[in-house]
Amino acid sequence: MKFTNFLFPESKTPDTDFRVVTDALKEAELSEELGFDGIWLGEHHFDGACSYADPISFAAAVVARTKRVTVGFAAIQASLHHPVRLAEQIALLDNLSEGRIIVGTARGTAFNFYEYRGYGVAFEEAQGRLLELEDILVKAWTTEGLTHKGEFWDIEIPVLRPKVYQDPHPPIIRAVATEGSTIEMAKQGRPIMLVIHPDDVTRDRFDKYRATMAQSGFDDEAVERSMSNCWIWRNIVVADTDAEAERIGVDAYYGSREHIGTTRKRLNTPQEQESLSTEMANPRHTLEHGLIFGSPETVCEKIREIEKMGIGGLIIHFRLGPMSWEDNERSLRLFAERVLPEFRTSMKV
Repeated sequence: MKFTNFLFPESKTPDTDFRVVTDALKEAELSEELGFDGIWLGEHHFDGACSYADPISFAAAVVARTKRVTVGFAAIQASLHHPVRLAEQIALLDNLSEGRIIVGTARGTAFNFYEYRGYGVAFEEAQGRLLELEDILVKAWTTEGLTHKGEFWDIEIPVLRPKVYQDPHPPIIRAVATEGSTIEMAKQGRPIMLVIHPDDVTRDRFDKYRATMAQSGFDDEAVERSMSNCWIWRNIVVADTDAEAERIGVDAYYGSREHIGTTRKRLNTPQEQESLSTEMANPRHTLEHGLIFGSPETVCEKIREIEKMGIGGLIIHFRLGPMSWEDNERSLRLFAERVLPEFRTSMKV
């Protein structure tokens, strides 16, 4: 199982943006230094939940400061991007990184309606735009003389430059939350990134993913290859003792949830906010399932249960909400020094 750092740093006000963004770059360099396998970048706009907002531009800075780690997107909000522009940007990043890019896609946020309004995109178009964008990306990277006429874009491209570094193109992985989306990706034999769920739900989703791939005609080797490229997201805080990790982690987790919740109430309309009430009651948003915290020994024990699921890797969000740089750095170092070595023998690096 691979271990990666999800850089999703919160900045509560514009006055803290510079510090938080530059801290995130420092964290990217530290992650490679400590032996993590990859770095993931997110995308949110206008609320400071993800301080750098634009993961494509930020990825350029990350690949310039690293040499070994993969750099993935968890995930690009596809409905907010023009597919040709995105294809060019990813192709450039793929060259600059010498093939270290993983393209994680999603339709766009299911919670922050204000992001769609800011980009002038109808929320109802998000899924359709995602599907069409993914189709155009692959064709743009692999086809000369491309002509595409679709629901949202009519495109003519003589040849996309620069040519992508990876052959045939950077991997595209869909971020999913629901069982239906998981099954649909399994039918296509596509790897997934699964959002935070309770471990029993995660286990069930991947059991169904394997079964659906097999029922769709994929052999055992193909199923395991796809599983090795699947990822799940977890929030993790490590400290010297369980008590210290609880003190740091619980406050940071609740601080993060408070910022997100307050911002949504302020920027969504009352009708939009009301539509979220059922989903926000999902157990995956509770402390019990939303945060792994403890001493290195405690965290190892919890990760061993995840390792049994046969998933390719963990996307780990370390710096939660208002967590200080010092607490974050300590957590990263403890994880690298006392958790990673416990799993290295079974990892495919």
